[in-house]
Order: sequence, then structure tokens, then C-alpha cells
Amino acid sequence: MADPLARARASSSSSSSWLPALLLLFVGSGAAALIYEIVWFQLLQLVIGSSAVSLGVLLGTFMGGMCLGSLLLPRVISTAPHPLRVYALIECGIGVIGLLVLVVMPLVDHVYTAWGGYGMTGYLLRGIVASVCLLPPTLLMGATLPAVSRWIETTPEGVSWLGFFYGGNIAGAVFGSLLAGFYLLRVYDAAVATFVAVALNFSVAALGYALASIAPYERPQRAAAGAAAGRAADSGAIYVAIAISGMCALAAEVIWTRMLGLLFGASVYTFSIILAVFLIGLGIGSSIGSMLARTLKNPRAALGWCQMLLAGAIAWTAYMLADSLPYWPINPSITTSIWYNFQLDLVRALWAILPATILWGASFPLALASVASKGQDPGRLVGGVYAANTVGAIAGSLGASLMLVYWFGSQHAQQALIALSAFGGLIVLTPATWDTAAGSSRTRWAGPASILAAVAIAALLARAIPPLPGLLVAYGRYAATWVNQSTIIYMGEGLNSSVAVSELPSGVRNYHNAGKVQASSEPQDMRLQRMLGHLTTLVPKDAKSVLVIGCGAGVTAGAVSISPRVQQLTIAEIEPLVPKVVSTYFARENYDVVNNPKTRVFVDDARHYLLTTREKFDAVTSDPLDPWVKGAAMLYTTEFFDIVKQHLQPGGVVTLFVQLYESNEEAVKSEVATFLEAFPNGVIFGNTHEGRGYDMVLLGQVEPTKIDLDGMDARLGRPEYGPVAQSLHEIGFNSAVDLFSTYAGRRADLAPWLKNADINHDRNLRLQYLAGLGLNLYQSGTIYSEMMAYTRFPDDLFTGSPERLQMLRDAVQRAPGR
Repeated sequence: MADPLARARASSSSSSSWLPALLLLFVGSGAAALIYEIVWFQLLQLVIGSSAVSLGVLLGTFMGGMCLGSLLLPRVISTAPHPLRVYALIECGIGVIGLLVLVVMPLVDHVYTAWGGYGMTGYLLRGIVASVCLLPPTLLMGATLPAVSRWIETTPEGVSWLGFFYGGNIAGAVFGSLLAGFYLLRVYDAAVATFVAVALNFSVAALGYALASIAPYERPQRAAAGAAAGRAADSGAIYVAIAISGMCALAAEVIWTRMLGLLFGASVYTFSIILAVFLIGLGIGSSIGSMLARTLKNPRAALGWCQMLLAGAIAWTAYMLADSLPYWPINPSITTSIWYNFQLDLVRALWAILPATILWGASFPLALASVASKGQDPGRLVGGVYAANTVGAIAGSLGASLMLVYWFGSQHAQQALIALSAFGGLIVLTPATWDTAAGSSRTRWAGPASILAAVAIAALLARAIPPLPGLLVAYGRYAATWVNQSTIIYMGEGLNSSVAVSELPSGVRNYHNAGKVQASSEPQDMRLQRMLGHLTTLVPKDAKSVLVIGCGAGVTAGAVSISPRVQQLTIAEIEPLVPKVVSTYFARENYDVVNNPKTRVFVDDARHYLLTTREKFDAVTSDPLDPWVKGAAMLYTTEFFDIVKQHLQPGGVVTLFVQLYESNEEAVKSEVATFLEAFPNGVIFGNTHEGRGYDMVLLGQVEPTKIDLDGMDARLGRPEYGPVAQSLHEIGFNSAVDLFSTYAGRRADLAPWLKNADINHDRNLRLQYLAGLGLNLYQSGTIYSEMMAYTRFPDDLFTGSPERLQMLRDAVQRAPGR
């Protein structure tokens, strides 16, 4: 009979020759996983909302499933089956469930719409929805690495390969995130992206089966006692340290993504770049750590010093993001090609966050090497370390997104991460240092002294972390061009975004969100904001109940509130700081609307609010963030407009703000065409500045719109309408003819101009990808004049005396911007 030890060695040697091929499978698996993650988060946000709470539920569920999968597989599946067959089955399962999610999602949407709401019941239901959709596939995703690890012995070389598999998975994730963010979702939609991910899963599964048929596997004979005895001494400290490492990594990713989103512009492309850079660092680090794990005699010490070095790396990134990068002499508008700015953003992201991510990536294989020993089940080894790291990551991501930044600010949050990293290093290094100290008194104290010095340096670095600059919050990617040009009178880091209020030497105040001006007391902005509010209440016959989407500076809501017919004003605002603090700085311009007895404020994203309320309104006005801001495009889809129509009373009106600046023609066409698809009777009104197009108001009704000029002038002349008439006078409108001389077109006029426009749907959110390519462009005048070339005076829209109609016709024909 052949020697069992010899058979085992021969099997191990043969298996090792196939490991590079298996590494490629993990690349494909990682790419599919990130495509799914991006698609599922996009689809589920349409259902449960895009607030910080909803995103926290999604992220926690996703990572929780990964954690459970890594723990359960080695406890549920025996070591008898070939690991590659188990891995192939898991990949097939992920692909099948990926297809099912596309089918199940509409059903989940209907259930949630019927039962969703606020409070603990609402949060519980969000968790159930996320669990139904995400737990099955993420359980399988988390099981992939433990499954394959059983093909490898827990020798230093084997543990090193486990680290390479982890790194290969991350390399695939980098590819997947860029492929989804820059191509699949930009050119196609969520369904096509899902099909690509499913194809990757099935391809990986087929190759896994093929490898299993030719690669040998002999079930290891491991005694339970041997497995227990094989664990490294004091491994608990390693698990705690790797959990802290995961906590700090994901908390830092949340914080740094918010800051880099301000610096680069919070578009879908920016988030793809940031995620890719973060994953690149993890992949490089895991590869370095895997190579070190083969030769290091004391991987535990290396893991500990990684955590100590992370204190310095976090401080480096904090300094770069707050005190350096915002002041680099860069003006993004110099080039008309957004791709040059993407290259610049990639370089800046690598410069700022690569050191820390490399160290976090190296921590995982070093932790594996620290607890690995002969006799262990590799699946349990990998599952335990991976689960500990993931549990920490869940705590870090949720803690940072829901508590740390909102309660303490990014400065103190990063100080806490430095302290945690130093603590993680301390608990790993201290026992080993004191236990192994020997020799002369000088060498005996060298280790402890170096640890104490590292802790002291970490404390000094934490104290030196700079605060988030108000200039960055206010002006984002243009911060360097605004130095000493305005005064930041308020800056706050909110639950969902960072906001600021600035004042220019002229006395003009600006409200900033997403790193740019969102509203101001500039004449052209006041004109638009009040037009939006007054058209909302003047056009419908009886606007008693009005919904305002997005509070902003409150000027639009304020214009609505002074209408004598409005009895109830509802504001849906996603960021709590906006109505609570920001609107108070514009109390004069917005008539102190937040404190008006008519007003009630719901802190929620508008889509989720409308999905979960049964109220109906006489009018709805929408002034969301720029469509290139990630998530904002959900308020411009045909499906969202259908939801709005379901909440309109008969004869109700919907108005929508559309910007022409910092955009491109394709994005503007998409916004207009999508609105007119939902409201075929829609009307466009333009707001010009210095004789050129600046922005627009789109007005829609389910019924054909009729505007009585005589009746409106009569209303504006009544005493109770005095505040409305005065508000209109302040922005240059002294009559109904003045107001409606801003007419800029209807569907019948603009059909040739809109011929090739992309309609924005929930499944593609095409608008955010189109708009994200034009956020540094200033083509408003050209876009507006090209559109106006198709506009003709609408004989069937306005009624009134012949004199007034002729005055309006003349005013429209000589309106600026044509």
C-alpha cells in the first residue's frame, strides 16, 4: 500500500500547479460581485429610499450576509466534496439568484409601498426588504473563499495563496466597479449589467467544474482535537485586531468618500473612481501581505505594526483631504473634456488614500498567517478571520455613516480611527513583545519602548488632524478659485450631506450642498425660485395643499406659503440640517417658511415619502439637487413622475426645476423629454440672465393646461394677493403678461429637438450618467437658444382679452435668449 503521507504530498504538489488558474476564477467572481452590489443598491434605493438610514440598512445587510456565509459554510458543508465543485455550485447559485432579484424586485416594491412608513416599524420593514433581496446571494458570496480554501493546506505557502485569492477577488472587484460605473450602467441598464454579472458567474462555475474534473483532491484527515490544538496561542487578540482593522477601513471609506465627493463632484463616476482606488489599495496590500506571509517568522508582529502604521496613514489622508488637495491650484472648468478631470481625480485619490488602503489590505493575509497552524480546517480558518474582519467593517460603516460624522464631525471621527488603529496594534504587539523580551536590559526594553513611542506618535498625529474646511464644503472642486472671495458663515456635516452658507462682499448669500451653490439671493436665482413657487400656486384653480420637494434655501416654499389659497404646505427634505439651520439664514427671502403654521417638514427623500404616504396634493413642486449628483436622477424618471401623478388631485399641477448651467445638451434633453413623456401637456418657462438662457421651470398637468390671463391679473390685484404681487414685482414681473412672457415651448414645438433624447427610467437612471459628463460645462446660453429656435407661440394655451393676448405674443417673440 502506498504511503499516505507520500500520497498527500503528491496531491498537494499537483493541486498547487492549478492555483494560478484558480486565482483567475476569483478575479471573475469579484467582478461579478461588485456589479451586483452597484446594481442592487441602485434598485433597492428606489424602493426603500436613499437616506443615510436606508443606505445603512442596505450596506449592513449586504456585509452581514457575507459574514454569515463565511462562518456557515465550513460548519454546514463537510470536507468530503471536491472544494472546486462546491465553489462552482456556489457561483451558479449566485447567478441564479441574481436573475431572480430582477424578477422579485417589482413584487417587493409593491409590498413595501403598501406597508412602508416611518419609525421602528418602517425601519424594520426596510431591513426585511433588504434581507429578502440581499441575504441569499450575499450568503453565497461570503462562502466562496472558505469553500476554495479547503483545497489548500494551512502551511505558510498555502496561507499565502489564500491571501492571493483574496487579492484576486479584490482585483476583479476593481474591474467590476469601473465596468459597471463607466460602461454598463452608462450605456445600458440594470438588467444588462445583471446579465453580464450572471454570465461571469456561470463562466467561473463552468471553469471550476472543469478544474475539479482534472485536479486531484483527497479529503484531509483532521482530528477535531488536532484542529483545536493547532490554533495559534492567544489568537483572540488577532481576531479583535482584524475586526478593528475592518472597522477603521470601512469607517474611513465612508468619511473619505464624503470628502472626496465634495472635492471631485458627487457624481456616479466620482464614486466609481473612489471605490476603485480603495479596492486597488486593498488588492496591492493583500498581495504584499501574502508574499510576506510565506517567509515571516512572526506574522503577528507584522500585523501589529501594520495597525500602528495605519495611524500615520490615516493622518496622512486626513491632512491631504482637508489641508492640501482643496488648495491645489486647479480649475476644473479649464477643459471641456470631463475625461481629463477623471484622470486628475484618479491621481488625487491615489495620492491621498493609497497608503492606508495598502496597509488594510496587507492586514488580512497577515492575520491569516498569525492564527494558522497545522491541523486546522482551512475553511474555518478563513471563515473566522473573514467574519471578524466583516463584523468590524459593518460596525465601522454603520457607525461612521449614521453617528460619527453627524454627531462629532469628520475631524473627530478620523481622530477616533487613529486611536482605534493604535489600540489594535497595541493588543497584538504587547503580549508578544513582553513574552519574548530577553537578553541585555538595553535590548529587553527596545520592543516595549518602540511600542510606547508609536502610541505617543499616534496621539500627536490625532491631535493634528485638521477640521473639514468650510471652503471645501461650499465650493468643492472649485475651492481653490474661491479663496478669500467669500465668508463662510455656517458649515455643518449632516446625516446625508455636508452643507454651508456663505456671504459675498456684496451681501449676497449662497446655500451650498454637494460642494456647489444650490440656491442664493442672487437676482437670477431668486427669479427662478420664486417663479417655481408662484407658478405652482397660480396655475391650478385651487391649490390648498402643496408638496415642496427639497427645502434648499426655502425661497420656493416661501413663495408657495404666501398664497392665500394654500392651507397646508408639506416639505420633504432629505438632510435635517437644511430646514433646521440653513433656511434660517434666508428667513427674509423665504418669509420664514419653516416656522409658518401652514408648514410641516418631513425629513426623508421625496421618492420614499411619496411611496409611503396616502396623501394627495393640489400641487407638487420639485427643486432637487443637480441631476449629476448621485441619486438625484431618481427624482427625474418617468416612474417617479407616475408616482407624483398618483398623488395629484384632479386639476393638480407639477412644476420642476431644470438647470442649463453645469450641464450638457444631452442631459437637458433627457430631463425635458422624460417630463414631457409623463406629462404630454407640459409647458416650459425659461429664466434668462444677461440675455442668455440660465435655467427653466417645467409645468405639467394630467389635463390640458389653460391659463386665463385676465383672471390671473384680477387675482393679483386683490388685497389678499398683495404679498404674491409684491414677490413677483421684486423679481421683475408686474403682470400675468410679464410672468408668462417667459414661455419657452411645449412637446409639439420641441419634438424635432427632442428626437434622440434618452428617456430616464428607474432601470437605467440614464440622466445621472449623461449629466455627470457635463458638470464642468457652461453651455446654458447655447442650449437655450437652440431649443428656442423650435418654439412657436401657443394659441391654445392662453385665454384672455385680445389686447392681453397680443401683448403676450409680442413679449414672447422678443423675449431674451431666442
